[in-house]
Amino acid sequence: MMHRAPPSGSANARDSAVGAPMNRVDGFEKVTGAARYAGEYPEAGLLYGMVVSSAIAAGRITRIDTAAAEAVNGVVRVFTHRNRPEIRGDRDYHDHVAPAGRPFRALENDQIKFSGQPVALVVAESFEVARYASTLVHVEYEARGHMTELETAWYSKSPPPEDEDSTPEPRGDAKAALEKSDVRVAADYVVPYEHHNPMEMHASTIIWKGKGTLGIYDKIQGPLTSHEFVCGVFGLRKEDVHVMSHYVGGAFGVGLRPQYQLYLGVMAALALERSIRVTLTRQQMFTLGYRPHTLQHIALGARPDGALNAFVHEAVANVSSFESFVENVVPWSGALYHCDNTAYSHRLVPLDLYTPQDMRAPGGTTGVYAIECAMDELAVAAGVDPIQLRLINESSRDENEDTPFSSKELRECFRQGAERFGWAKRTPECRSMRDGNDLVGWRVATGIWEAFYQKASASAVLTADGKLDVASATCDIGTGTYTIMTQVAAETLGLPIDKVTFRLGDSTFPQAPIEGGSWTAASVGSAVKLVCEQLAQKLLEAARKVDGSPLGSAKFEDVSFTEGAIRLKQNPSVSVTIADAMRAAGLQRMEHEAKSTPEQSRKKFACYTHSAVFVEVKVDADFGTVRVTRAVNAVAAGRILNPKTGGSQVSGVWCGVSAWRCTRRACSITSSVAS
Repeated sequence: MMHRAPPSGSANARDSAVGAPMNRVDGFEKVTGAARYAGEYPEAGLLYGMVVSSAIAAGRITRIDTAAAEAVNGVVRVFTHRNRPEIRGDRDYHDHVAPAGRPFRALENDQIKFSGQPVALVVAESFEVARYASTLVHVEYEARGHMTELETAWYSKSPPPEDEDSTPEPRGDAKAALEKSDVRVAADYVVPYEHHNPMEMHASTIIWKGKGTLGIYDKIQGPLTSHEFVCGVFGLRKEDVHVMSHYVGGAFGVGLRPQYQLYLGVMAALALERSIRVTLTRQQMFTLGYRPHTLQHIALGARPDGALNAFVHEAVANVSSFESFVENVVPWSGALYHCDNTAYSHRLVPLDLYTPQDMRAPGGTTGVYAIECAMDELAVAAGVDPIQLRLINESSRDENEDTPFSSKELRECFRQGAERFGWAKRTPECRSMRDGNDLVGWRVATGIWEAFYQKASASAVLTADGKLDVASATCDIGTGTYTIMTQVAAETLGLPIDKVTFRLGDSTFPQAPIEGGSWTAASVGSAVKLVCEQLAQKLLEAARKVDGSPLGSAKFEDVSFTEGAIRLKQNPSVSVTIADAMRAAGLQRMEHEAKSTPEQSRKKFACYTHSAVFVEVKVDADFGTVRVTRAVNAVAAGRILNPKTGGSQVSGVWCGVSAWRCTRRACSITSSVAS
């Protein structure tokens, strides 16, 4: 996609480098409505598909009558399990992030595995007709007993739980250490189902180009995963499928996997040899992946000063009946705190629901929430300041893997965060802080997330007029990928922002991982920097060919690229413009592609970001209503590519605070110190 330059004054040749608070380069398209999403691309003769969802959670279809729907003027066809094209084998359905098991296949047979499962696709000449006709499809079922409640299934031990073997190995003897501890706390925590449901519903626009060739606009966090999925399922050649995802209207993880509307749309397009769009309704967005329902039990044992002796963390979560999705819920304490005696377990309970899916720091959001709540209970039981308790137990290593941290500035996060928040004014006694009729509570928690780095590729094209085009098959889910990649490219080659275009969201571009896991900036950014550096080396070679070149004997490490020229670092006035260098080499354009790969030495370290989060809440003493009135988040996140978009990421987290519903079911405290 092409973007207008940022508004005047937001960036120039000198302040466009990495680290500048630059406006989003895609902002103009988004605020004016010029940005098109998967369900908005126009196409002559486009058909529309509407999914019919099941009305039961488990059982089978005994009868499905499509006659009334097919009789509606404008309806082209109604697809069901009885007339759908042949479905291929199991292996081809596994997308890039598919968990173990057998991925769901829409319209495969008469079996119903979850409520809202697609049972038919109505295809019509208009969206309105398709939606109306979908209400006329009559489906009869034979329902069977279903299980959709985790707590009911777990406490009745039916169905039996499955052990998850990816949890860390225990250390020491947690049970014995817990019994001998001077201070003990134990608590149960519940995280209910939580659905992503971003503003943009899932949609796929399939453009029929003839002879089995398709152009696909899909809501996905990585066009390559949809490309691989479509080619695998339908047996199409890679060169005959072109997937694009230029803009994503929010995803939070639900766009990591191709969803069933993509399969149904491609199926219909191939069968009818026409272009089609399938968009899910807001209600149908609840039939996709979600954060799993999770029950957690944490037991902590400590010495009188709060130093941990024992840490027990047990989790039970739901999965579907056909895939075994697992979140890393329980290992986080090993990366946060030092403890010689630990025990972990994570069990899965299959239910008659769709498969859960990664959502906003999967596993971390669930596990760290419970861990930090339990640490607060321990602080009260031991009579230790919550910050001091965390610092006493801070670990210099990831004790799960026994590897040192690549960097860790958590203590500084606590120091700066506490200062900004005014933590020193806190009184620790319960109900001792008030504001009129409101009880005031102050709490702190440690934040942590993995700093991943994946293989990624990028291409670059530099033209004689000084314009740079960089591309990679990554995505932008709203975090600012377009902008920060433009900044990286501009800084590396010393070009003004308005001379640089970064393109993404296209399966024909150089390979990149799906945008998830917080690895895009590091992974794709490294590829963009590498390809521009290698292009810069070619430019220096060309600059040496300029008649009387002042850079004839300069090495690459001796020069810098600034303001459209190659300059000696020791004497920036000695330079050759990029235009002159290309002219001397007889080039109108220079092209290059590069792949960035993590170094093996990285495996020797545990790579995480850390933060200290302070929150003030006010509780009405009469009604118990809770308001979050203040928050301070001190984050050690490494080099910030763009403080403006980075700040949006941090502040955006708080938008979900009021929607986050977790409960502590029960808590018991034993403290020889307190007594």
